[in-house]
Amino acid sequence: MDLRNLPSELDADGRVAKRRTLIERELHLQLDALAIRPEQIGAADERNCEQMFGAVPIPVGLAGPLHIHFSSGESAETYLPLVTTEAALVASINRGCKAITAAGGVRTSSEYVGITRSIAFEVKDAEGIAGEIRRLEPAWKKAAEATSGHLKVLSYEIDAKEDVLFLTIAADTDEAMGMNMLTIAAQSVGEFLAKELGIPMLTVAGNVDSDKKPSVRTKTKGRGYRVRAEAVISENVVQEVLKSNPEALLKTARAKLELGSELADTLGKNLHVANAIVALYLATGQDAAHVVEGSLADTILTKQEDGIRMRVEFPALLVGVRGGGTQLPAQKQCLDLILKNKTKLRPAAQLAETIAAAALAGELSLLAAQSTNTLAGAHRNLARGNQ
Repeated sequence: MDLRNLPSELDADGRVAKRRTLIERELHLQLDALAIRPEQIGAADERNCEQMFGAVPIPVGLAGPLHIHFSSGESAETYLPLVTTEAALVASINRGCKAITAAGGVRTSSEYVGITRSIAFEVKDAEGIAGEIRRLEPAWKKAAEATSGHLKVLSYEIDAKEDVLFLTIAADTDEAMGMNMLTIAAQSVGEFLAKELGIPMLTVAGNVDSDKKPSVRTKTKGRGYRVRAEAVISENVVQEVLKSNPEALLKTARAKLELGSELADTLGKNLHVANAIVALYLATGQDAAHVVEGSLADTILTKQEDGIRMRVEFPALLVGVRGGGTQLPAQKQCLDLILKNKTKLRPAAQLAETIAAAALAGELSLLAAQSTNTLAGAHRNLARGNQ
């Protein structure tokens, strides 16, 4: 099948439909459920998906409002569009939102440490080359920043292992998540240093950055946005909204988050933050594979005089409001829904803090369900298709 050389007069909708027809004819399949309306395609056929022949609809449910106290000092009632096929997830996060809002809201804070990319070089004298890279810092930074008016190098690290030297660059990529932007910049840096220092560049992605992979380095040093979300939930709210009690929550948290996580040696001691992260990543056009870094979060529960305090710390939330899938029609509308109440924060930072707050709501509700042994029942009752 030739899905690329299509009649030049076809628009995006025509190309998508033509490819689907060709595939159906060649493979003797019916693919009409993958049809997509023209106004939903946007630039996906040209910028987001090669050989696009349709779209798979994923349900999106609404949770909220969630009262968030942002790090800018502003507060907002935020609604959450959650893309998922997992029954009970939207209901659970919605219950967490209700409990947190009734308790006075969730407080968030964030620090932007930048997106990272590591370049690998083959070297004979790692220490000497490292010194030369430091000496040439102004020049290679200039080469990196010349590739985009939206990129600024924030910091860098040099590591060596055997005969390979790694230069890891952290950059501010403005409103974009920026992985592609930084990859292009890193390629320019790698080519510059390879020529100046006479060393072969092995790859522009050397894994020290741990892109889309769990690592102790990301957990320790952060990537993208480091975010914290915290809420104090009174005993009354725990009983009335979550149908549990503080003592049961604390015992379950100790068993699951502390002891169970230690036995498994998990990098992220949390209940299920990945669920909320990926639901919002998909809704807003983020690169969903970066849920890997997001899942490194730790959830901490402590006893208060009248209730409990829950905190979730995220070392790496990678988000943007420009580029990637953020400008696709449906995803753009979901972003507009989340950021309807604008703050003084950079929009990407507001999104990161919102995702952290949503994940906290999910953590709280799931912990309550587990503390009362009602998790299985909730899935049995809500996942009606499995009956």
